[in-house]
Amino acid sequence: MKKDLGVLQAVYPMPVLMIATYDEDGKVDVMNAAWGNISAPDKIALFIGEAHKTTKNIRKVKAFTVSIADAAHMDVADFFGIASGNNMEDKFERTGYTAVKSDKVNAPIIEEFPLVMECELAEIVETENLHAIVGKIVNVAADETVIDENGKVDPARLNALAFDNFQSGYYTLGDKAGQAWDAGKKLM
Repeated sequence: MKKDLGVLQAVYPMPVLMIATYDEDGKVDVMNAAWGNISAPDKIALFIGEAHKTTKNIRKVKAFTVSIADAAHMDVADFFGIASGNNMEDKFERTGYTAVKSDKVNAPIIEEFPLVMECELAEIVETENLHAIVGKIVNVAADETVIDENGKVDPARLNALAFDNFQSGYYTLGDKAGQAWDAGKKLM
């Protein structure tokens, strides 16, 4: 029997996304966001509020990158979630991480994170119940250490972090449980 828990953010796993932007002066800002996902084959939607420095930067610069955080960089990924670029001038510099300018969009790529989507602003959707930044993915780049012999990203090598809304924990993803579009065929 199930026990009522009330209203919770009961989606698990949530991604640990590092959203990187430049401000109008070319200064790097990175935020940690769990509320985002692919919304079309070449689109990503980020559900982040208007008050974030990242949102302000995206409105001005019209571009951003989204990296997948991995276990090896959990401490800095978490820092990007607890420190605000609105209140901490040297937020990125404190990490000692490396940012290089994307050659596809006007946004920084954070070298330490193994997978990055380079995005142009497609639209910002604002309704009474939703604030979503939609990016058009113009390129995905991955560190060679996470690419398998077939040229595809290997989730086990990626060692991506997942955020747990229930207890505010980070978990790693990687063990394959089955094959999509095959596991349910016996029920067809």
